[in-house]
Amino acid sequence: MDVSLAIKQRLKQLGLEQRDLAAAAEVTESYISQLLTGKKLPPEPRRTDIYAKMGKFLKLPGGKLSKLADHQRKEVLKRNLEDRPPKPLLKEVRELILRKCVRGKQKQIRAIFERQPFGELERLVTVKLLDVVKRVAKDELESETWLHSVARLGGRSYEAMRVSILEFLDADAFNVSVENCVSFLDPLIESWDIDLATFSMEIVLNRRLIPGYAKKIEFVEREAAQTEEQPGLTEFLRHPSVNGGATGEEIEFLKSLRFNGKHPTPLYYYRELQNLRDPLHFREGTAATMHKRREAGEVKKQMQLDSRKRAIRRWAQGGITLHKKHKS
Repeated sequence: MDVSLAIKQRLKQLGLEQRDLAAAAEVTESYISQLLTGKKLPPEPRRTDIYAKMGKFLKLPGGKLSKLADHQRKEVLKRNLEDRPPKPLLKEVRELILRKCVRGKQKQIRAIFERQPFGELERLVTVKLLDVVKRVAKDELESETWLHSVARLGGRSYEAMRVSILEFLDADAFNVSVENCVSFLDPLIESWDIDLATFSMEIVLNRRLIPGYAKKIEFVEREAAQTEEQPGLTEFLRHPSVNGGATGEEIEFLKSLRFNGKHPTPLYYYRELQNLRDPLHFREGTAATMHKRREAGEVKKQMQLDSRKRAIRRWAQGGITLHKKHKS
Protein backbone atom coordinates (compact mmCIF):
# COMPACT_ATOMS: atom_id res chain seq x y z
CA MET A 1 0.00 0.00 0.00
CA ASP A 2 1.27 3.48 -0.86
CA VAL A 3 0.68 6.80 0.91
CA SER A 4 -2.06 8.07 -1.39
CA LEU A 5 -4.12 4.87 -1.09
CA ALA A 6 -3.80 4.82 2.71
CA ILE A 7 -4.96 8.45 2.93
CA LYS A 8 -7.85 7.95 0.50
CA GLN A 9 -9.14 4.94 2.43
CA ARG A 10 -8.94 6.78 5.73
CA LEU A 11 -10.69 9.87 4.36
CA LYS A 12 -13.52 7.65 3.12
CA GLN A 13 -13.80 5.81 6.45
CA LEU A 14 -14.01 9.09 8.36
CA GLY A 15 -16.28 10.81 5.82
CA LEU A 16 -13.79 13.64 5.27
CA GLU A 17 -12.79 15.65 2.21
CA GLN A 18 -9.44 16.59 0.72
CA ARG A 19 -9.95 20.22 1.71
CA ASP A 20 -10.33 19.13 5.36
CA LEU A 21 -7.00 17.31 5.17
CA ALA A 22 -5.35 20.29 3.46
CA ALA A 23 -6.49 22.60 6.25
CA ALA A 24 -5.20 20.22 8.92
CA ALA A 25 -1.81 19.88 7.19
CA GLU A 26 -1.67 23.66 6.53
CA VAL A 27 -1.10 23.22 2.79
CA THR A 28 -3.12 23.98 -0.31
CA GLU A 29 -5.90 21.69 -1.51
CA SER A 30 -4.12 21.53 -4.86
CA TYR A 31 -1.03 20.04 -3.16
CA ILE A 32 -3.11 17.34 -1.45
CA SER A 33 -4.86 16.57 -4.73
CA GLN A 34 -1.55 16.12 -6.58
CA LEU A 35 -0.22 13.96 -3.74
CA LEU A 36 -3.27 11.69 -3.77
CA THR A 37 -3.35 11.34 -7.57
CA GLY A 38 0.32 10.42 -7.72
CA LYS A 39 1.36 13.55 -9.62
CA LYS A 40 3.72 14.41 -6.75
CA LEU A 41 6.14 12.04 -5.05
CA PRO A 42 5.50 11.90 -1.28
CA PRO A 43 7.98 14.20 0.48
CA GLU A 44 10.98 12.79 2.32
CA PRO A 45 9.77 12.00 5.88
CA ARG A 46 12.85 13.38 7.65
CA ARG A 47 12.47 16.77 5.95
CA THR A 48 8.81 17.50 6.58
CA ASP A 49 6.16 17.80 9.27
CA ILE A 50 3.24 16.99 6.98
CA TYR A 51 2.95 13.29 7.90
CA ALA A 52 2.64 14.03 11.60
CA LYS A 53 -0.11 16.59 10.93
CA MET A 54 -2.01 14.32 8.51
CA GLY A 55 -1.57 11.24 10.72
CA LYS A 56 -2.99 13.06 13.73
CA PHE A 57 -5.95 14.37 11.74
CA LEU A 58 -6.67 10.95 10.21
CA LYS A 59 -6.20 9.21 13.59
CA LEU A 60 -3.58 6.83 12.22
CA PRO A 61 -0.85 5.07 14.27
CA GLY A 62 2.20 7.27 14.77
CA GLY A 63 4.76 6.93 12.00
CA LYS A 64 2.55 4.86 9.66
CA LEU A 65 2.43 7.43 6.86
CA SER A 66 6.16 8.16 7.22
CA LYS A 67 7.04 4.48 6.81
CA LEU A 68 4.81 4.12 3.76
CA ALA A 69 6.29 7.27 2.22
CA ASP A 70 9.84 6.16 2.86
CA HIS A 71 9.26 2.80 1.18
CA GLN A 72 7.43 4.36 -1.76
CA ARG A 73 10.14 6.97 -2.34
CA LYS A 74 12.91 4.38 -2.37
CA GLU A 75 11.11 2.30 -4.99
CA VAL A 76 10.37 5.30 -7.24
CA LEU A 77 13.83 6.83 -6.93
CA LYS A 78 15.43 3.47 -7.66
CA ARG A 79 13.42 3.15 -10.89
CA ASN A 80 14.21 6.74 -11.87
CA LEU A 81 17.95 6.27 -11.44
CA GLU A 82 17.86 3.12 -13.54
CA ASP A 83 15.80 4.73 -16.30
CA ARG A 84 17.22 8.27 -16.37
CA PRO A 85 20.79 9.30 -15.49
CA PRO A 86 21.12 12.57 -13.49
CA LYS A 87 21.02 15.75 -15.60
CA PRO A 88 23.27 18.83 -15.22
CA LEU A 89 22.00 21.97 -13.55
CA LEU A 90 19.56 24.18 -15.40
CA LYS A 91 21.19 27.25 -16.91
CA GLU A 92 19.11 29.58 -14.70
CA VAL A 93 20.19 27.70 -11.57
CA ARG A 94 23.88 27.90 -12.49
CA GLU A 95 23.60 31.63 -13.24
CA LEU A 96 22.02 32.28 -9.85
CA ILE A 97 24.75 30.33 -8.05
CA LEU A 98 27.47 32.22 -9.93
CA ARG A 99 25.78 35.56 -9.27
CA LYS A 100 25.81 34.86 -5.53
CA CYS A 101 29.54 34.07 -5.55
CA VAL A 102 31.77 36.87 -4.16
CA ARG A 103 32.78 39.21 -6.98
CA GLY A 104 36.49 38.56 -6.74
CA LYS A 105 36.04 34.90 -7.70
CA GLN A 106 33.08 34.90 -10.05
CA LYS A 107 35.20 34.88 -13.22
CA GLN A 108 37.45 32.07 -11.98
CA ILE A 109 34.57 29.91 -10.74
CA ARG A 110 32.60 30.47 -13.96
CA ALA A 111 35.56 29.26 -16.02
CA ILE A 112 35.74 26.05 -13.94
CA PHE A 113 31.97 25.45 -14.18
CA GLU A 114 32.02 25.89 -17.97
CA ARG A 115 35.13 23.75 -18.41
CA GLN A 116 33.65 20.95 -16.27
CA PRO A 117 29.82 21.14 -16.58
CA PHE A 118 28.32 19.78 -13.37
CA GLY A 119 31.75 18.57 -12.33
CA GLU A 120 32.99 18.06 -8.78
CA LEU A 121 33.24 21.76 -7.88
CA GLU A 122 29.82 22.70 -9.24
CA ARG A 123 28.19 19.74 -7.47
CA LEU A 124 29.99 20.52 -4.22
CA VAL A 125 28.94 24.18 -4.21
CA THR A 126 25.35 23.37 -5.18
CA VAL A 127 24.99 20.65 -2.52
CA LYS A 128 26.37 22.87 0.27
CA LEU A 129 24.22 25.86 -0.65
CA LEU A 130 21.14 23.64 -0.70
CA ASP A 131 22.07 22.01 2.62
CA VAL A 132 22.45 25.34 4.41
CA VAL A 133 19.25 26.87 3.03
CA LYS A 134 17.30 23.66 3.66
CA ARG A 135 18.44 23.67 7.27
CA VAL A 136 17.10 27.19 7.69
CA ALA A 137 13.85 26.37 5.89
CA LYS A 138 13.27 23.27 8.03
CA ASP A 139 14.02 25.16 11.25
CA GLU A 140 11.59 27.93 10.27
CA LEU A 141 8.85 25.60 8.97
CA GLU A 142 7.07 25.77 12.33
CA SER A 143 7.44 29.54 12.64
CA GLU A 144 4.22 31.15 11.41
CA THR A 145 5.70 34.64 11.79
CA TRP A 146 8.69 33.81 9.58
CA LEU A 147 6.53 32.02 7.00
CA HIS A 148 4.10 34.94 6.81
CA SER A 149 6.95 37.42 6.30
CA VAL A 150 8.54 35.32 3.53
CA ALA A 151 5.12 34.73 1.95
CA ARG A 152 4.46 38.48 1.84
CA LEU A 153 7.83 39.08 0.16
CA GLY A 154 6.88 36.58 -2.54
CA GLY A 155 3.24 37.65 -2.79
CA ARG A 156 1.93 34.24 -1.70
CA SER A 157 -0.46 32.80 0.85
CA TYR A 158 0.77 31.15 4.03
CA GLU A 159 -0.41 27.71 2.82
CA ALA A 160 1.24 28.16 -0.59
CA MET A 161 4.49 29.12 1.16
CA ARG A 162 4.38 25.95 3.23
CA VAL A 163 3.89 23.88 0.08
CA SER A 164 6.91 25.60 -1.51
CA ILE A 165 9.07 24.77 1.51
CA LEU A 166 7.95 21.13 1.56
CA GLU A 167 8.80 20.79 -2.13
CA PHE A 168 12.11 22.61 -1.70
CA LEU A 169 13.13 20.28 1.14
CA ASP A 170 12.77 17.40 -1.31
CA ALA A 171 15.03 19.01 -3.92
CA ASP A 172 18.65 17.95 -4.43
CA ALA A 173 21.56 18.97 -6.64
CA PHE A 174 20.23 16.79 -9.47
CA ASN A 175 16.70 18.18 -9.62
CA VAL A 176 16.79 21.68 -8.13
CA SER A 177 14.34 23.83 -10.07
CA VAL A 178 14.09 27.46 -11.10
CA GLU A 179 11.15 27.71 -8.68
CA ASN A 180 13.41 26.57 -5.83
CA CYS A 181 15.91 29.27 -6.77
CA VAL A 182 13.33 32.05 -6.98
CA SER A 183 11.64 31.08 -3.72
CA PHE A 184 14.64 30.21 -1.52
CA LEU A 185 18.19 30.33 -2.87
CA ASP A 186 17.86 33.84 -4.27
CA PRO A 187 16.17 35.56 -1.30
CA LEU A 188 18.00 33.67 1.45
CA ILE A 189 21.60 33.54 0.15
CA GLU A 190 23.48 36.82 0.23
CA SER A 191 26.87 35.52 -0.90
CA TRP A 192 29.22 32.56 -0.84
CA ASP A 193 32.97 32.11 -1.13
CA ILE A 194 35.22 29.08 -1.51
CA ASP A 195 38.92 28.44 -0.97
CA LEU A 196 39.97 26.40 -4.00
CA ALA A 197 43.00 25.02 -2.12
CA THR A 198 41.13 23.58 0.88
CA PHE A 199 37.54 23.70 -0.50
CA SER A 200 36.36 25.41 2.67
CA MET A 201 33.23 27.47 2.04
CA GLU A 202 31.70 30.49 3.72
CA ILE A 203 28.00 31.09 3.11
CA VAL A 204 26.34 34.34 4.24
CA LEU A 205 22.54 34.42 4.40
CA ASN A 206 20.20 37.38 4.02
CA ARG A 207 20.51 39.28 7.28
CA ARG A 208 17.00 40.71 6.99
CA LEU A 209 15.48 37.23 7.13
CA ILE A 210 18.17 35.38 9.11
CA PRO A 211 19.93 38.02 11.28
CA GLY A 212 23.65 37.51 11.78
CA TYR A 213 23.70 34.13 10.08
CA ALA A 214 26.91 32.96 8.39
CA LYS A 215 28.00 29.39 7.87
CA LYS A 216 31.58 28.21 7.37
CA ILE A 217 32.14 24.69 6.02
CA GLU A 218 35.62 23.16 6.05
CA PHE A 219 36.98 19.93 4.60
CA VAL A 220 39.95 18.86 6.70
CA GLU A 221 41.37 15.38 6.86
CA ARG A 222 41.89 14.31 10.47
CA GLU A 223 42.83 11.08 12.16
CA ALA A 224 40.01 9.42 14.01
CA ALA A 225 40.19 10.15 17.72
CA GLN A 226 41.03 7.20 19.95
CA THR A 227 38.31 7.45 22.58
CA GLU A 228 39.18 4.39 24.67
CA GLU A 229 42.44 3.34 26.25
CA GLN A 230 44.02 0.24 24.75
CA PRO A 231 43.47 -2.86 26.96
CA GLY A 232 47.17 -3.69 26.69
CA LEU A 233 48.13 -0.27 28.02
CA THR A 234 45.61 -0.54 30.86
CA GLU A 235 47.11 -3.89 31.86
CA PHE A 236 50.66 -2.51 31.58
CA LEU A 237 49.92 0.48 33.84
CA ARG A 238 48.35 -1.85 36.40
CA HIS A 239 51.75 -3.41 37.19
CA PRO A 240 54.00 -0.94 39.08
CA SER A 241 56.82 -3.48 39.11
CA VAL A 242 56.74 -3.57 35.31
CA ASN A 243 55.96 -0.01 34.24
CA GLY A 244 58.77 1.28 36.40
CA GLY A 245 56.83 4.25 37.69
CA ALA A 246 56.08 5.75 34.26
CA THR A 247 55.77 9.52 34.42
CA GLY A 248 52.73 11.48 33.22
CA GLU A 249 54.56 12.53 30.04
CA GLU A 250 55.59 8.94 29.30
CA ILE A 251 52.03 7.70 29.79
CA GLU A 252 50.71 10.42 27.48
CA PHE A 253 53.22 9.31 24.86
CA LEU A 254 52.08 5.70 25.16
CA LYS A 255 48.44 6.79 24.88
CA SER A 256 49.19 8.77 21.72
CA LEU A 257 50.37 5.69 19.82
CA ARG A 258 48.00 4.56 17.03
CA PHE A 259 47.66 1.02 15.69
CA ASN A 260 44.96 1.05 12.95
CA GLY A 261 42.64 -1.42 14.64
CA LYS A 262 45.35 -3.58 16.23
CA HIS A 263 45.57 -4.17 19.99
CA PRO A 264 49.17 -4.44 21.27
CA THR A 265 50.06 -6.48 24.33
CA PRO A 266 51.35 -5.05 27.66
CA LEU A 267 54.77 -6.33 26.67
CA TYR A 268 54.73 -4.04 23.63
CA TYR A 269 54.22 -1.00 25.88
CA TYR A 270 57.06 -2.11 28.12
CA ARG A 271 59.39 -2.21 25.13
CA GLU A 272 58.17 1.17 23.87
CA LEU A 273 58.77 2.70 27.30
CA GLN A 274 62.30 1.32 27.47
CA ASN A 275 62.95 2.52 23.94
CA LEU A 276 61.71 5.98 24.90
CA ARG A 277 63.94 6.13 27.98
CA ASP A 278 67.04 4.75 26.33
CA PRO A 279 67.03 4.30 22.53
CA LEU A 280 70.40 2.48 22.69
CA HIS A 281 68.79 -0.12 24.97
CA PHE A 282 66.89 -1.51 21.98
CA ARG A 283 69.52 -1.16 19.29
CA GLU A 284 69.61 -4.36 17.25
CA GLY A 285 73.10 -5.47 18.21
CA THR A 286 73.77 -9.06 19.28
CA ALA A 287 74.38 -8.35 22.95
CA ALA A 288 71.60 -5.75 23.11
CA THR A 289 69.14 -8.11 21.43
CA MET A 290 69.92 -10.94 23.85
CA HIS A 291 69.60 -8.57 26.79
CA LYS A 292 66.31 -7.19 25.45
CA ARG A 293 64.83 -10.67 25.00
CA ARG A 294 65.98 -11.84 28.42
CA GLU A 295 64.58 -8.76 30.16
CA ALA A 296 61.32 -8.95 28.18
CA GLY A 297 60.97 -12.59 29.18
CA GLU A 298 61.43 -11.67 32.82
CA VAL A 299 58.81 -8.95 32.53
CA LYS A 300 56.36 -11.37 30.93
CA LYS A 301 56.92 -13.92 33.71
CA GLN A 302 56.43 -11.21 36.35
CA MET A 303 53.14 -10.13 34.79
CA GLN A 304 51.93 -13.71 34.60
CA LEU A 305 52.88 -14.21 38.25
CA ASP A 306 51.04 -11.04 39.30
CA SER A 307 48.00 -12.16 37.34
CA ARG A 308 47.99 -15.55 39.06
CA LYS A 309 48.30 -13.92 42.49
CA ARG A 310 45.28 -11.70 41.78
CA ALA A 311 43.28 -14.72 40.60
CA ILE A 312 44.16 -16.65 43.82
CA ARG A 313 43.15 -13.65 45.96
CA ARG A 314 39.81 -13.33 44.15
CA TRP A 315 39.21 -17.07 44.54
CA ALA A 316 40.11 -16.96 48.22
CA GLN A 317 37.80 -13.98 48.83
CA GLY A 318 35.02 -15.77 47.00
CA GLY A 319 35.61 -18.90 49.12
CA ILE A 320 35.40 -16.90 52.35
CA THR A 321 32.15 -15.28 51.25
CA LEU A 322 30.61 -18.65 50.42
CA HIS A 323 31.77 -20.06 53.74
CA LYS A 324 30.16 -17.20 55.67
CA LYS A 325 26.86 -17.59 53.86
CA HIS A 326 26.83 -21.33 54.52
CA LYS A 327 27.67 -20.82 58.20
CA SER A 328 24.88 -18.31 58.75
